[in-house]
Amino acid sequence: MPKKVPPGYNGKILRVNLTDGTTTAEALDELFCRRYIGGAGFVIYYLWKELKPGIDPLSPDNKLVFALGPVSGLQVPGSARNCVGTKSALTGSIAKAEAGGFWPSEFKRSGYDAIIVEGKADKPVYLWIQDGEASIRDARHLWGMETKETEAAVRAELGDNRIQLALIGPGGENMVRYACIMNGLHDAAARGGPGAIMGSKNLKAIAVRGHKMPKIADNERLKAIRQQIMSRPLMPWLSEFGTGGFDMADLEVAGNLPVRNFRDGLFPEVQQIHGGVIKDTIRLGMEGCFACPVRCKKVVGFKEPYPVDPAYGGPEYETLAAVGSNCGVTNLKAIVKANERCGAYSLDTISTGGTIAFAMECFEKGLLTTKDTDGIDLRFGNDEAMLKVIDLIAQRQGIGNLLAEGSARLAKKIGKGSEAFAIQVKGLEAGMHDPRVSGGLGLGYMVNFHGADHCAAVFDMMFLAGPAISNLHHLGIYEPISADELSPRKVGIARSVMLKKVVDDCSVVCAFFEYTLDRQAELIAAATGWETGPVDLMKVAERITNIGRLFNIREGFTAANDVLPERFFQPKTDGVLANKSVNQTDAEKAKAYYYRLMGWDDKGVPLPEKIAELGIE
Repeated sequence: MPKKVPPGYNGKILRVNLTDGTTTAEALDELFCRRYIGGAGFVIYYLWKELKPGIDPLSPDNKLVFALGPVSGLQVPGSARNCVGTKSALTGSIAKAEAGGFWPSEFKRSGYDAIIVEGKADKPVYLWIQDGEASIRDARHLWGMETKETEAAVRAELGDNRIQLALIGPGGENMVRYACIMNGLHDAAARGGPGAIMGSKNLKAIAVRGHKMPKIADNERLKAIRQQIMSRPLMPWLSEFGTGGFDMADLEVAGNLPVRNFRDGLFPEVQQIHGGVIKDTIRLGMEGCFACPVRCKKVVGFKEPYPVDPAYGGPEYETLAAVGSNCGVTNLKAIVKANERCGAYSLDTISTGGTIAFAMECFEKGLLTTKDTDGIDLRFGNDEAMLKVIDLIAQRQGIGNLLAEGSARLAKKIGKGSEAFAIQVKGLEAGMHDPRVSGGLGLGYMVNFHGADHCAAVFDMMFLAGPAISNLHHLGIYEPISADELSPRKVGIARSVMLKKVVDDCSVVCAFFEYTLDRQAELIAAATGWETGPVDLMKVAERITNIGRLFNIREGFTAANDVLPERFFQPKTDGVLANKSVNQTDAEKAKAYYYRLMGWDDKGVPLPEKIAELGIE
């Protein structure tokens, strides 16, 4: 008997075995969709159920899962996103990342809700999906190409410029452990290095084209929701500046700007590298994702002192900080060039910048010398050295081969106390936000099963007085609370916000829209016909978070891995945090209380009763 396909879904998963060159469609059923929704839910479920414990992430035994949610590709702002996940070659835990652009909506129209890629091709290939039909094609002529060249070549080969690609460049091909997967040329599924796994499988790209969306349960209800969203101001600051606007200067004043590997506090040159300067000097325009009127993505370009291709877009805040202030680089054009190169090579800019900043501090301390760096003067602020090293990382040449391993492995190799200033958790370089001023963020870095991912953690500025906290009323949060606090009240709030972020990643909606649980329930109801609610959605998030935790335990992670880098327990050298750091005792107490709230024992292991309650098999 055929399985019932709920509205909002295509009802099919595409399984691709690259070893034997086969593609098969598998049916989804409604109960499974209700229990996991989509996106991160599908990704984490399949990794938990199908990966054997202890596999080498770069072996054919690993799998790569791409998944949409029921609202993906709908004509509502913030819906043009997908989730991708795998066992990370950087961390050994789950790599889970989301990306936007136009690939997700095109994939939705192509007839599937998810792709499971397994095995390894014996030569470079790409996957071509069109209106429910899938084929594996030769990509030997594409191997070695940067992402822009690859996109153009595949579109020309297939004769359609509207084809959308999820693809890798040389960084993914060479299995840089933090290589990303690019959706087109602007949007990266980056954290944890899924591009390295794509490269390990000899899979260059997934090209999609489709012409039919799945049935929607209530189009009129969907239109009404869209009209409600469009009737209010949609973040004009993002439309004007993108991320990294004038607020970067505010971050420096507050101590939240990473400066020279999170060591220092003062960086007056921030006035030279923020989004306002980009707008006034090198910006050519703004672009957006499918169906989104905000258009928060910068388009930049110039020809001197080196050309930057506008096709790759411009740097977001994380990149401006990662390869800018965190590396001590003050040259805006060099930062923009670094962003372009990372997009062309398919490298996560956060891990790229974090690893280079770590290497720069090692160089400054004499732990690395010019003998190690191929003669490169890898000091803080040397923008030419930074750009050279990015090229070497992508090609895994010289010092780049060491840095391609990420900061945790590099610190282990160097030793001599360098582990203390490798800014990573579980092997994942931290986002460009400082736990010394954001207590909930630090807790998130500690306990997230995929490491120090800012996208899955808490932005404590949300809890301050003013308009920000009004966005949290749907979680029962009404009173402001200081950003650096780590009280039981903050831990409870942080847990709620982190679970809500998991809901976002299952629906696969953009975090910038701050969709409340009620609004997401309305969107899901319009798409599927399910009259769900906030309690149901949070239970799904709890189920997925616990599965992620169980995956890590199976892979050998313990509570000892839920710890911040030592640097955050020390004050900065100057600025507002010169006499302030994370209190290690408070952090451990917060972690212990979080475990209790999650139904885990004092070692962070989910209790049997919690596993049974959530129906985890």
